Amino acid sequence: MIRRGPFLLPLVPALLLAGCATPAPKPATAPPPVAQKPAKIHEAGLERVMGKTKAQLVALFGDADLDGHEGQAQRLQFVGPACVLDAYLYPAKAGSEPVVTYVDARTPAGEDMDRASCIASLSRRAAAP
Repeated sequence: MIRRGPFLLPLVPALLLAGCATPAPKPATAPPPVAQKPAKIHEAGLERVMGKTKAQLVALFGDADLDGHEGQAQRLQFVGPACVLDAYLYPAKAGSEPVVTYVDARTPAGEDMDRASCIASLSRRAAAP
């Protein structure tokens, strides 16, 4: 039989202290970059309405079928045989005229529709005699 007791006894305090050691501090890092304004989302066909005023939309599509307000926001709805377009207008800054910041399109049955196609369809409707 081999005696291990006296030889392992000096290692016990070292092993216990090793378990209490704190991890090395992480090196200092630079502060995160300042958030910038998100890039404007550009989709072909939407440039005809994005950033436009109510008067410009009426000139393009004719009178809105629905004109709703909630706080500073305004929603204009244009209805055609192929689609329904909702244009959301917000003032760019306090006191400025609201402009389109988002559009949503759907079929008359309520299914999602390509927004650019709806804009083109409604533009042709307004141009018809």
